[in-house]
Amino acid sequence: MKRLFLGVLLCAALPAAAETVGAVSTAFKLLGANHKVVVEVFDDPRVNGVSCYLSRAKTGGISGSLGLAEDKAEASVACRQVGEIGFTGPLPQQEEVFSEKASLVFKHIRVVRMVDVKRNTLAYLVYSDRLVDGSPKNSVTAVPVPPHLKVPMR
Repeated sequence: MKRLFLGVLLCAALPAAAETVGAVSTAFKLLGANHKVVVEVFDDPRVNGVSCYLSRAKTGGISGSLGLAEDKAEASVACRQVGEIGFTGPLPQQEEVFSEKASLVFKHIRVVRMVDVKRNTLAYLVYSDRLVDGSPKNSVTAVPVPPHLKVPMR
């Protein structure tokens, strides 16, 4: 029973997985997939009622189709209240809620949730990083929490 509880606890702390909402082609490639902008959605794993929409570039061509290409650093995030907000437990001041590879090994797209306690608001930042150097390109969005519900903090 103790192992089951620990397993559930660890799964709850893992970053969310995204579902693809749609995509548009931005450049035709004769061989392999076209270059695209993809829109994905994921639910905040610790905040019920909040979903985040992420748009980002996906490299096509042969190398992109084989998963060998490095995607561009440009990404945008828009998080919204889609239901009644509830918390699965206390939140840390800052926590990664989404991460996905943007290249074979070294680059990731990440979304971090930050709590603005003074304004009772959740801020979400998307950025990309690399093993050696990341990109300053980023996007931010915020979801206000209803006044009657305070964000539980660790």
